[in-house]
Amino acid sequence: MTIELKVPEIGESVSEVLVAQWHKSVGDRIERDEPVATLESDKVTLELAAPGAGRLVEVRVVAGQTSSVGQVIGLIEQDERAETSTAQAPAPPGPTEPDEETARSSEATPSATANAAPRVGPAARRALREAGLGAEQVTATGPGGRVLKEDVERKARELARQAAPGRAQETEAAGEEEVVPMSPFRQTIAERLVQAQQNAALLTTFNEIDMSAVMALRGEVQQRFTEKHQVKLGLLSFFVKAAVEALKEFPAVNSEVRGQNIVYKNHYDIGIAVGSGRGLVVPVLRAAERLSFAEIEQTIGGFARRAQENTLELSELVGGTFTISNGGVYGSLMSTPIINPPQSGILGLHAIQERPVVRAGQIVACPMMYVALTYDHRVIDGREAVGFLKRVKECVEQPARILLET
Repeated sequence: MTIELKVPEIGESVSEVLVAQWHKSVGDRIERDEPVATLESDKVTLELAAPGAGRLVEVRVVAGQTSSVGQVIGLIEQDERAETSTAQAPAPPGPTEPDEETARSSEATPSATANAAPRVGPAARRALREAGLGAEQVTATGPGGRVLKEDVERKARELARQAAPGRAQETEAAGEEEVVPMSPFRQTIAERLVQAQQNAALLTTFNEIDMSAVMALRGEVQQRFTEKHQVKLGLLSFFVKAAVEALKEFPAVNSEVRGQNIVYKNHYDIGIAVGSGRGLVVPVLRAAERLSFAEIEQTIGGFARRAQENTLELSELVGGTFTISNGGVYGSLMSTPIINPPQSGILGLHAIQERPVVRAGQIVACPMMYVALTYDHRVIDGREAVGFLKRVKECVEQPARILLET
């Protein structure tokens, strides 16, 4: 019996995926529920599991090509052993004789299995995803047949030369440029950034925050907090709490333009921008106003970990009402973040630096952070934007105001 490998339904807005990698080659044996291929959409990455056991007999969509939802990308032939195993209980483990076909195959190509499923390191696996290649397309040069990052890059350059042989070969020889196709994920990021610039009247306002009180509080309670909640007390939880308080006071910042209407949100689903192997993603803290500091830190930590693993779910990436982006973790001193449509505002956090400030007539060194609010001027006036940032500043500089909601 032939089993079809189909692209599953991923979400209402997803109609096309990239076959990023095949984990099996034609002829390989596959067990039920074993990952066969990695699919990548503009929002999420997922493993396609085999619906039944057998042998992969056909690959219809190779790694690097796109496929639509519901399309058959490969076929598994359910062999006699697989059919028997589904009909009766498994026999006790013991030595088995290879079938005649397998024996001939193994005798003719003793290294076939090693070539079909080369070992891939983390850096090479990431490079494969970004290039839209499968490990079987790359010539492995590492020890023991291991696929290296350099092997993937070499293959990507080779494919780029084939796609544009004239100029690509010329410039590569001169070391001037390298042609790498955009992944669907990167294309979507580009489209949304351009959409935000074209469809909204964006403006950015700035302020600076003295982080002394928050840093002192963290130092005082960090050990007890970590022991109790098994997570460190970071800075983002303070800014999430402060942003929620500011959004309550300035609801236009938590709104969106929908046609000729302004939709004010009475809930606070805060998107947290985090880096991943494929680019920036914005998972959402649902009902952030109800979360404790520990719950915020635990959730954000889970987002960051799963963003690197590309295991975030589509439902976690949609529906935010406001976004916080922390460029400070990369050393950014100041920036003008771009809103995440259809939201109307985004708060940008930056690096903390000790700077001289005047306190009670004295010049003292304080840990200061620049913050930026980019907002859609169609629905948010300058007074509201400045007031929002001022409220965030007050809450962070006096953390007790967050706890007491004053």
